[in-house]
Amino acid sequence: QIPVGTEIEGMNILGLVMFALVLGVALKKLGQEGEDLIRFFNSFNEATMVLVTWIMWYVPIGIMFLVGSKIVEMEDIVLLVTSLGKYIFASILGHVIHGGIILPLIYFAATRQNPYQHPGALCFISPCSVPSSATLPSMIKCVEENNGVDKRIS
Repeated sequence: QIPVGTEIEGMNILGLVMFALVLGVALKKLGQEGEDLIRFFNSFNEATMVLVTWIMWYVPIGIMFLVGSKIVEMEDIVLLVTSLGKYIFASILGHVIHGGIILPLIYFAATRQNPYQHPGALCFISPCSVPSSATLPSMIKCVEENNGVDKRIS
């Protein structure tokens, strides 16, 4: 049975990416006439970054209240604290091993340079460093200001 377009669930991300690429090339090809739309999209991008920054600042407060309401509903707080303590210890230990041993070894194997000389390079090869929409504004700012990367590249 051949699926029809309406029977397929999900969004066509590849089509959306291709459309964006072709639209960008077409706008650049238009020259001065396409500059207005390019400036609009740049302004829209900046406004979206401001909104995401606001969300990054206010979401922890909402999460704190959600978690707080669940903690109040719990019967055995000691069990919660011990379980949470074990989780935090395991998480910190995992981060120390991964960030302090594994990533420097990978960096050294790939570049043959001292990984502790420029510790910021380790975050670029970490699988957790894939930028989400929430961390993108701060990452772009840090890359441009701290590392001197051109705005067009970042």
